[in-house]
Amino acid sequence: MRNGNPQSRAAAETISRGGFRMTKQRQEVYDALLRKRDHPTAMEVFLRVKDRLPAISLATVYNCLETLTRCGLVRQVSLDRAAVRYCPNLHRHGHFFCDSCGTVIDVEEPAGEEGTAHYRLPERCVVTQHEFTLRGLCPRCSGGAARSRVSASASRAFST
Repeated sequence: MRNGNPQSRAAAETISRGGFRMTKQRQEVYDALLRKRDHPTAMEVFLRVKDRLPAISLATVYNCLETLTRCGLVRQVSLDRAAVRYCPNLHRHGHFFCDSCGTVIDVEEPAGEEGTAHYRLPERCVVTQHEFTLRGLCPRCSGGAARSRVSASASRAFST
């Protein structure tokens, strides 16, 4: 399936390079992620897509999300044992998780601190993936309190 939108065409080409086709279901799931960039769970994506594709199943949504992730069009975002969320922002960034309402917000890395160069790693360690996570209260839950002074480095999480 080809859409006239340049971002949709690029996504279809990326899917194709991964050995898949951009089906109507995959396109709708991807579009749902792009329309509202709030890091939805698979169930939330399912509920958004269901209006446009009434016959779609939750299993199909999971399969679409898996393909989009495998092809590098979206990232999985996990925190503790909560449901996996999906993020279409492929630029280098981390996430802020609100401990009160569960909101997830993209956070840019501070200038000059991108990547892992500023960390003191043991010799011969090779970083294959770098993620950082901040936790606290979003503006709505904090009552508009001043920005958190907690250092991003205190909450950095690594996975390999």
